[in-house]
Amino acid sequence: MLIVGCGDIGGRTAQGLINAGHSVYGARRNPQNLPDGVQPVTLDVSDKESWQALTLSPDFIVYSVAAGGFAEEAYQAAYSDGIANMLDWLKARQHQPKHILFVSSTSVYGQGEGEEVDENTEPKPAGFAGRIMLQAEERLRKSNLPATSVRFSGIYGPGRDMLIRQVRQGRMAPEIPVMYSNRIHSDDCAGVLNHLLMLAQSGQTLDNIYLATDQASEPIHEVMSWMADILQVIPTEMVESPTRRRASSKRCINKRLLATGYQFIYPTYKDGYIDALKKVKKEIAEEKERAKIYD
Repeated sequence: MLIVGCGDIGGRTAQGLINAGHSVYGARRNPQNLPDGVQPVTLDVSDKESWQALTLSPDFIVYSVAAGGFAEEAYQAAYSDGIANMLDWLKARQHQPKHILFVSSTSVYGQGEGEEVDENTEPKPAGFAGRIMLQAEERLRKSNLPATSVRFSGIYGPGRDMLIRQVRQGRMAPEIPVMYSNRIHSDDCAGVLNHLLMLAQSGQTLDNIYLATDQASEPIHEVMSWMADILQVIPTEMVESPTRRRASSKRCINKRLLATGYQFIYPTYKDGYIDALKKVKKEIAEEKERAKIYD
């Protein structure tokens, strides 16, 4: 198994594979702090020579790269160019892996009026991120290699707590216009990838696309209101509804993924956020107690 981009999601995936007894290589620019048991590989996906230096012949590849920043050039290098370089490397080695999983994004859907979207929905990316992700998917599809693009919705979990921080600060999304939120916990991201890899390893045929999101696509206002109730925080500031956020107002459907037999660790955002919210609630209470002491 080769995990290209062995960061947060890639690292979690690698850990699951190792626990299942697989040999795993983790490739990244600086292969440090990898999970125990992962064999480190130095790789810059945007550099052809870096690829050509690899002498591995992996049975399975997970391409889970994070762009160097939210800029078109960074996305082009990480995804479209990176996938192209990987395909050139495989061709040069005359090696065909048993399956490739590409970690893509629901940003390929530009729908912004609350429409339902699934794997059969025509992608209409509204920005460079979705456009480049779709371009990378197409490169992989046209290679005719056994490959699957997994379109993750908004990922949350340890280290991805921006929404909680906003609510804690008293911020709240408006009720109107409605902006739908689609989320998946980072543990489930790894769970989905491991699940699909095990299906492929057992000889089952995978679809070329899976939309990976939990089972609770709800307006972001409702999500933040629920968080505020848990934290006992009174909203003091209405977060503006920027145009770029409207593009994410869609309802992602995960029926195809569920049909494979995957069972979510956190079926809804309430399941996934509750422990973190309890911790933050305790911190808020402790801060109030300290404030009383110094009054």
